[in-house]
Amino acid sequence: MLIAADTLLTGTDLLRPGWIETTGTTVRAVGAGVPPAPADHSAAVVVPGFVDTHVHGGAGADFSAGTAAATAAAVGLHRRHGTTTLIASLVTAAPEDLLRQVTALAEHTHAGLIDGIHLEGPWLSAQRCGAHDATLMRDPDPVELQRILDAGAGAVRMVTVAPERDGALDAIGRLTEAGVVAAVGHTEAGYRQTVAAIEAGATVGTHLFNAMRPIGHRAPGPIIALLEDPRVTLELITDGVHLDPSIYRHVCRSSATGASGATGNDRVSLITDAMAATGNADGHYRLGTMSVEVVDGVARVAGTDTIAGSTATMDAVFRFAVTHSGLDRDAALLQAVRQATVNPARALGLGRPGLVPGAPADLVVLDSDLGVTGTLYRGQWVVSPDDGAGADTATP
Repeated sequence: MLIAADTLLTGTDLLRPGWIETTGTTVRAVGAGVPPAPADHSAAVVVPGFVDTHVHGGAGADFSAGTAAATAAAVGLHRRHGTTTLIASLVTAAPEDLLRQVTALAEHTHAGLIDGIHLEGPWLSAQRCGAHDATLMRDPDPVELQRILDAGAGAVRMVTVAPERDGALDAIGRLTEAGVVAAVGHTEAGYRQTVAAIEAGATVGTHLFNAMRPIGHRAPGPIIALLEDPRVTLELITDGVHLDPSIYRHVCRSSATGASGATGNDRVSLITDAMAATGNADGHYRLGTMSVEVVDGVARVAGTDTIAGSTATMDAVFRFAVTHSGLDRDAALLQAVRQATVNPARALGLGRPGLVPGAPADLVVLDSDLGVTGTLYRGQWVVSPDDGAGADTATP
């Protein structure tokens, strides 16, 4: 299949115009200029398939349900919005419930429904519990951790830990030895405690700023420690609710490591933190054990002002990043594509990201306003640009 695009972004380069050829489930060739033969499809913008490494559900389904039907419903919704690689996130749960959830999602991972599991809890700070059940939070226990890793059978990709919990540094070491990415989040840790966690092997900051001790000019806390270490990938929920646009711009500037400035940024990872209400109407939902109320697309723990995940999809957080980057259009596209595809895939070791020969044939076709008109997953259209419908871009 041959696709011609007015603008083609590979993950590292911008080609205008450009073309991409796929064979079966892989990318065969990519080039600039007019395609070498008549194209099967034409597009305004083509980007690699989005990679969401922090998502709890969608289409009314929560990954904690552990059923194939719930997993398929949530994945289907996010695929229609351009996510071709998805890590299912679980919130804090009781030991036996968590073990059951991991066992089920490991089966879904090995069946190809999802690309792995992220444990966001239970080893978090009750002071920064967010939409987690604080009564179920606990210190990392080596026996429980090993049971979970055994049940995951290689499917557990990332675990978020609060560094101040007793046994947290040992748990981070055990996770990294097992090939699992350790992340810092939902934490009241100080600066030095966070530095110690990074030295122990933590390489991701879970939704930076959210559910973290804030920055103090005499007590910098975890945010500054995560920002200043180039080994750390920084998750940001750019949904227009969790962060002010100025914070997104500041993090991009302060964490840029490439010689080309912001477009060389390789540390920011855009995530949705989407929960079950994503793609659905306002109303009452569940996030793990917590009751959640969604009003005007904003999810909060019922009866409180505490944000409970998001109702965003990856195309929405991608558009936000482009719109609010403060860069010119091309630089903004290059930066946002990297943050929505290459960076999260690299951070979790999820294979070869981007549109290059030999990579999976995962791509998103966008219109000039960056709305999804097509999603190609492993060489098959989930949403075909020929249908003329595309995803529902009304999702925030």
